[in-house]
Amino acid sequence: MYGDVERIKKDIELFAKNIKELESIEIHGNQERIVEMAESYCQDTSYYLEKKDQMTAFGCITYAHGLLDAVRILHDLI
Repeated sequence: MYGDVERIKKDIELFAKNIKELESIEIHGNQERIVEMAESYCQDTSYYLEKKDQMTAFGCITYAHGLLDAVRILHDLI
């Protein structure tokens, strides 16, 4: 499952869609740091895909989604 490059790429696209939702809300303090961390993990995903390390890439994008979802939940976006 985690080795599926196409699945990981779809998760990157979903992350981009979900983070765009945050443009319509005001984020404060630690929430900003959480979003920055999520963005960093998403960037790491692409890095590890380039290195053909799908397992680490999958872990990074999964973690990025989790962090982003935490902020989205706080703002009733999901």
